Amino acid sequence: MSGSTYLAYDYPLLSVFWSMLVFFLWIMWFVLLFRIVVDIFRDDKMSGWAKAGWLVFTIVLPFLGVFVYVIARGKNMGRREAAQARAQQEAFASYVRETAKGGDGRPSSADELAKLSEIRGRGDITDEEFRRAKELVLSGHGPSERAGSSAADS
Repeated sequence: MSGSTYLAYDYPLLSVFWSMLVFFLWIMWFVLLFRIVVDIFRDDKMSGWAKAGWLVFTIVLPFLGVFVYVIARGKNMGRREAAQARAQQEAFASYVRETAKGGDGRPSSADELAKLSEIRGRGDITDEEFRRAKELVLSGHGPSERAGSSAADS
């Protein structure tokens, strides 16, 4: 028998499972440690000295520091993370709205067409007026462009 065959006999299946469990618990502990370090820096209510103290505590005595932090401040970790996710979502939605407008504050062609369609639906303009206004919007000479050019001419 070769050397690798002897290793398979010396390392039974249950030992492989225990080794995998210990390995994954170790990985989970590192993930928790990094989340705590990020949470320490994320907390705006904590002073700089408190942040430094918690950071030193989690680095010098990692197991004890992590467990004490989770017990003392664990409830608000989720709230801070949810607040940050909410703020990121709002910033992204705001960016998408600004980009959809064109970034210069003027309504887009799609917005103008939607308004024209709504006005026609109420019966305030005829189909012929709607068609002419739609052609102006699609050609790039809609109401917002004409207002900008007349302001520039004066």
